[in-house]
Amino acid sequence: MASAFMQWARSPAAREYFFSTHFWGPVANWGLPLAALSDLRKDEEIISGTMTTAMATYSMVFMRFAWAVQPRNYLLFACHATNATAQSGQGLRFINYWYMGGREKKLNSTGDVVAAVNEGVAKAAGKVQQPATK
Repeated sequence: MASAFMQWARSPAAREYFFSTHFWGPVANWGLPLAALSDLRKDEEIISGTMTTAMATYSMVFMRFAWAVQPRNYLLFACHATNATAQSGQGLRFINYWYMGGREKKLNSTGDVVAAVNEGVAKAAGKVQQPATK
C-alpha cells in the first residue's frame, strides 16, 4: 500500500494535483474550521447567532459543491464538513445560552461565587482594625 502511494506521489498526476487549486484552495480554506473549533472553548456570551448561521449555511453549500464537482474534491468536502459541524455546535451553544436557560444558570452560579467573595471580604474587613484618626 505504501509503495503504491509513493509510486503515485512521484507521478506527474501527483505533481499536477499538488500544484493545482483543487489542492491549495481547500488547504487555505482550513483556517475557517480551525478557528471554529478553537471558538468552541470561548464564552457563549460572545457567540453571534447570525454569523454562526451564515457560516454553517455557507459550509453546507460548499459541501454540496465539493461533492458535485468532477473530479470530487474530498479535501474541500472534509474542510466544509468540519466547519459545518463546528458551527452547528456553536449554534447549539448559542441557543442553549440565550434561549434555554444557560445564561441564567451561569449568572446564578457566578452570583453565588460573588456573594461568597463579598461575604468573605466583609468578614475580613470587620477583623482589620481601622487606623486611629486624629
